Amino acid sequence: MPTTLTTQAYCKMVLHGAKYPHCAVNGLLVAERPPGSRGREQAGPPSLFVDCIPLFHGTLALAPMLEVALTLIDSWCKENSYVIAGYYQANERVKDASPTQVAEKVASRIAEGFNDTALIMVDNTKFTMECLEPAIHVYELHENKWRCKDPHVDFCEDWSEAQRIAASLLDSKSYETLVDFDNHLDDIRNDWTNPEINKAVLHLC
Repeated sequence: MPTTLTTQAYCKMVLHGAKYPHCAVNGLLVAERPPGSRGREQAGPPSLFVDCIPLFHGTLALAPMLEVALTLIDSWCKENSYVIAGYYQANERVKDASPTQVAEKVASRIAEGFNDTALIMVDNTKFTMECLEPAIHVYELHENKWRCKDPHVDFCEDWSEAQRIAASLLDSKSYETLVDFDNHLDDIRNDWTNPEINKAVLHLC
């Protein structure tokens, strides 16, 4: 199925990577829950990822922290008629954009509950202040293996808008205010839904 990212989801992935350029970062993507859906979720074509939830920076493989995050985010999704539908990761090394064992394991777990799960790897070599081209590779699960989709396909709902807004947010250093789950666990007053960044994206739209 086609995979499409809203401007908000794309920008928050970019900001997460920009805040911690020296670290690996990861997070979740959420889609709107189909009306009347039960059991295994099916978002229908295309899968529109409406938002992203930044998880961790640095150490990505801490199972207990991931379980806590998934439980809280799943509850938040149910309250807002969303479903966890994808996973993103930026590796620590600049020229490494391949899915790691951690990325594939978490994405496969999400795929147990959502038919059209996407695994998105951030391409650090395309990560620039100007945001001239999408800095992501999208993988889909095919015969129990994660395979990269056509890199020439536009995965943003409106790439020209996403490019403009991401560049503006980077220029204003909005990434400094981005909160991921590591920040939330340090101080629970830190809101991992990032309402201020959501407002900034909406304002720039």
